[in-house]
Amino acid sequence: MIQWYPGHMHKANKEFKKILPQVDIVIEVLDARIPFSSQNPLLASIRKHKPTIKILNKSDLSDERLLALWQTELEKDNTVKTLTCNNLGSAYDKIRGLCRSLIPERNNRSSMVYAMIAGIPNVGKSTIINALAGRSIAKTGNEAAVTKMQQRIEISPHLTLIDTPGVLWPNIENKNSGYRLAATGAIKDTAIDLQDIACFVAEFMLENYPTNIQSRYALEKLPNGEIELLEAIARKRGCIVSGGVVDFEKVSRIVVSDLRSRGFDGICMETPTQIIKELAELDGLRALKLERAQEKRSKRKGR
Repeated sequence: MIQWYPGHMHKANKEFKKILPQVDIVIEVLDARIPFSSQNPLLASIRKHKPTIKILNKSDLSDERLLALWQTELEKDNTVKTLTCNNLGSAYDKIRGLCRSLIPERNNRSSMVYAMIAGIPNVGKSTIINALAGRSIAKTGNEAAVTKMQQRIEISPHLTLIDTPGVLWPNIENKNSGYRLAATGAIKDTAIDLQDIACFVAEFMLENYPTNIQSRYALEKLPNGEIELLEAIARKRGCIVSGGVVDFEKVSRIVVSDLRSRGFDGICMETPTQIIKELAELDGLRALKLERAQEKRSKRKGR
């Protein structure tokens, strides 16, 4: 279980509950490389049947085939519409149009549509806001927890965005989701050891996108394990200290940085089928934990 929950995030989650009754629609920005793990389960539990647009941002970095599967999966909820988006794309006008189309009772063009926009840290929410507004309003940065205060932004005479800080949730029970969030930069690097993140990324790339990583680092052949892969990359990138020892901290930083930027284009770190399996395993762990807790209570009562 991973815990990284700054104070402003606790405040933001309380504000969600206050804001939702005031808005017509929710816009949730997701990372197209981790469409499930970048969804906020707390937001899902309180928005209920509020119309929602899920923007799969950074879609140019994702695997097109798996991204299409995720769009189908997410839209099984009939209150949800999805839209792919990236910093090079032209999806911003579509966002405005989709906001209008999902609010049929607001066909009067003079009426204002209020949309709450939310997303995990470092997902690109502020960049989308600035593109929609056509000017620099929201602060951007390639690190977690840049936006810390709610703000209202009039995009047009017909659309107002209520921006909220990038928030996570108190406990990330699915450890794989935690590693994916850390790898993509949603969690501060101080929350999880960088070398652990790099090992997770290396193992994932070996299993799912071996050609991609082999090409990225010009490796003659791929090693069998993640540690051996990091060692091979270290030799290619000069991450060797005196005595021929691998500088794992340095090579880990290179690999994680490459994943967060454009080093590994065309990857998706989770599939709908994989998530079903992980959630089933998590349910099993919860049931086991509950059973053990009940056994301890029974033993105490029997004394």
